[in-house]
Amino acid sequence: MTRPQLRIAAAILTTLIIAVGISALDRLPSSVKAQIDSERAALTSAQKQLQTAQEAVTRQEQADPALFHGLAAAQAWPGKFQQAQGSLASASREMEELSRLEQHGRHRDRDQAENLLSQERNFRTAAVSQATAVQTEAAQWEDRKQHLPEQVQQMGQNYKAIHAFDLAPVTAAVQKAETDWPDKKSDLETRLAALTGSVRHSDSLWESTAMARQQAAKGDTANLDYGALFTAAGELKTDAAALPQKSAELQSLTGQLYDSWDKILVDMEVRGIGSRRMWDQKIRTVRTHDGTTNSDEKWVDVSQATYDAERNDLGMAIEHKPAGKYDSEADRVAQPAGFAYMAPPSQGSNQYGYWEHRDGQSFWVWYGQYALLRDLLFNHSYRPLPRDDWDAYRSSQSRGQTYYGRDAESGAPKYGSRGSATQERYSGSTYAQHGGFRNSPYASKSGSFRDSPYASREAEPRSFGRNASPGGGPRAEPEHSFHPSPRPSFRPPSGGGRRFGGRRR
Repeated sequence: MTRPQLRIAAAILTTLIIAVGISALDRLPSSVKAQIDSERAALTSAQKQLQTAQEAVTRQEQADPALFHGLAAAQAWPGKFQQAQGSLASASREMEELSRLEQHGRHRDRDQAENLLSQERNFRTAAVSQATAVQTEAAQWEDRKQHLPEQVQQMGQNYKAIHAFDLAPVTAAVQKAETDWPDKKSDLETRLAALTGSVRHSDSLWESTAMARQQAAKGDTANLDYGALFTAAGELKTDAAALPQKSAELQSLTGQLYDSWDKILVDMEVRGIGSRRMWDQKIRTVRTHDGTTNSDEKWVDVSQATYDAERNDLGMAIEHKPAGKYDSEADRVAQPAGFAYMAPPSQGSNQYGYWEHRDGQSFWVWYGQYALLRDLLFNHSYRPLPRDDWDAYRSSQSRGQTYYGRDAESGAPKYGSRGSATQERYSGSTYAQHGGFRNSPYASKSGSFRDSPYASREAEPRSFGRNASPGGGPRAEPEHSFHPSPRPSFRPPSGGGRRFGGRRR
């Protein structure tokens, strides 16, 4: 062989050696192989555990057919074991594929192997959990039989507790609420019927198990229907525990109908930097019950998603619940605070105020007894609202949209974080002090919003924390504390002083 041929052969041989070496290194990572090996052992253990559980339950059923033959729960056990076996079969199929990757997989197959491991693990743990649950349930039924006298005694106690519970207060509350809020009559009657129905159900259970209870008391268990007896005992126990709770819930629901409340976003800020950044909102909750208004304010930490979703809603009611509705039915589309309390112009008035007509226009006026409510909703800076505002608000609300109003001169918003009215009412807020309104000429030119950048683009709320250091860095901050709203001073509006009771007319 010539020297050039030898050089070519050497080059080819070197290339082959390198290729073989690279191929040897391109294998599934050892950490993934270790997981596969661990899961293989766990799968084998799970298969043995399922077989052991099934055999144990079968022995229990065979040893005490009188107990298990009539149990509805026992009739479902074969199906549950079959489902567990199906899950283990699926896990075994995943393990077969994992074994193939373990032998021939490349580094690029790592993601596939990890997905298969996750699926196999889910199948395996589901099978073990189901088998264990059946075994535990069978043991519980045996325990009940061994404590039969105590079971019967507890049945009697639960039955007496159900009949001793006084439903008169909640019945009276429901009847009053149905009269005051006819729209809720059907729902309230359904809920009350469920309570009274549980009492009737207890009577049925008690009567249907009379013979079984007598047999158990005499120790005559030869033909005892354990299934019916223990099932009834469980239902009586459940009803005895649930009746007071459901009664209290229903009474609470009737009480909610007499309250109106608003959660108003009165301030907001962003604190800290980087991973320590926090988003805060100051919420004023204003609640009115039977003509009496109270409020509280507190800072709450919120997620960035919540902060961003509501960053345009300063001064708005981010939640409003009118009288005649449950708390769960609160409107969670932001709206200008206070607008929801105004009557339709066609109605003319309601318990909160009335439309006053002067100089060819209509303005909303609050009754004197609701001046505190008015001041809390409008942050102590209320100006009579014209009908045009209310009409536009109702139009937006009917479409499920937030109404921000429109300044007649500039065309800019009136409400929300970009609103001219908000900048006036919340000029002392942390949001304002940290530059929330800095780009608006309204902030320095009283009463003017002309040429505001808000008319064409959205202002970004900027804030770095009330306790930020002069250099902009974070500083240790105290916990937010509760700050009660100050009692405002106000002059009752003309035409006030009339009271129409605790609900809408």
